Amino acid sequence: MTLLAIPGLAVWDGIVDLFNTVMTPLYWAVSALLVGWHWLLGQVLDPNGGWAWALSIAGLTIVIRTILIPLFVRQIRSSRNMQLLQPKMKELQKKYGHDREKLGQETMKLYKETGTNPFSSCLPLMLQSPIFLALFRVLDYAAKGQWHSEIMKPYVNSLQHAKIFGAEISQTFLKASGSGSGNVKVVAIVLIILMTATMFTTQLQLMRKNMPKEALTGQAAQMQKVMLYVFPIFFLVGGFNFPIGVLIYWFISNLWTMGQQFYVIRRNPAPGTPAYDAMQARKREHNLRHGRPADENVPGTAGAATDTEMPDRRPAQRQQPKRQSRSDRKSGPGTTASSNGQTSAEDADAPAVQDATPKQDAPKQTQAGAAKKQPAGKKGSGAKRQPAAKSAAQKKAAQKRSGGSR
Repeated sequence: MTLLAIPGLAVWDGIVDLFNTVMTPLYWAVSALLVGWHWLLGQVLDPNGGWAWALSIAGLTIVIRTILIPLFVRQIRSSRNMQLLQPKMKELQKKYGHDREKLGQETMKLYKETGTNPFSSCLPLMLQSPIFLALFRVLDYAAKGQWHSEIMKPYVNSLQHAKIFGAEISQTFLKASGSGSGNVKVVAIVLIILMTATMFTTQLQLMRKNMPKEALTGQAAQMQKVMLYVFPIFFLVGGFNFPIGVLIYWFISNLWTMGQQFYVIRRNPAPGTPAYDAMQARKREHNLRHGRPADENVPGTAGAATDTEMPDRRPAQRQQPKRQSRSDRKSGPGTTASSNGQTSAEDADAPAVQDATPKQDAPKQTQAGAAKKQPAGKKGSGAKRQPAAKSAAQKKAAQKRSGGSR
């Protein structure tokens, strides 16, 4: 009832309380990092001096950016995938340009198949925003002699009056007051310009050196232009209301991003970009200086090492012995096969007849065995067969002939 009684005030107070409850863990984390770095730097610097607190903010920035390195790697991969997908994106636009719904479905399908997230380029900035806001609130409270966490309570007075170049790091350009207000405004303007310039340079470096021409058109190009112009303008305008300490945080964070991106673009540029051509030129020059062929181990050329040129070091596959049926094992190595792979009935019957009769009776016995051979067209004729079983009459006749020959 209280929230509904005075909507203009009570509802807003409820929102603020909820926001502070959600942000409390970040207030504690930022305060703990600041105090930890301040204690470490206080061993060699004046604990109440501005440079101890300014460098503590720099240490906080380094910790945060180190934690965000996996996201930066993901951002680079996603940005490269977006560049390499531009030809396929153009094909989809030509094919489904008349149907926006179908175009959107096929585009999302392509992103899913290639593991590309078009919004990954904004992830580091989006995740830094709550930390930036927590630092802003901690410094803003310190400027008023207040604190968000018990960790910061003993250090509030020191942070409130800490100065660099005569400017208190808890003051802002618009709210500067006291004898050092002029210094605050000068330092704030310098930091705002540096912060905006480094952000703009970082994005411009990415677009000019590590993006192919195909990627400079379409949806991806629009997003890159937003990051190139809109974000620097936003921070340029908003910087006049940021405390000096927050401006230090963003300036160092942008320097980190610019150096990190310069390293990635130089060592692992995207194919088809000016940075990729520059890397090839450097490798050719290096090869020539060392007396090697110019294109040796140069990516994208005939002299580059490929997987097919590497020797196959896998162990040879072992040949498994073929499994024999019971009839094959009984017949043994003496059984011969005919031209179509079938054991002939003549050869199967021959050993049994030779044991009981002379050699001159073998043709008659083989004729009797041949009469019992199955047709070749019958199913299963390709398999080896057992010797044909003799009937009682055949055995009796064979015995008579054997007795007569004696």
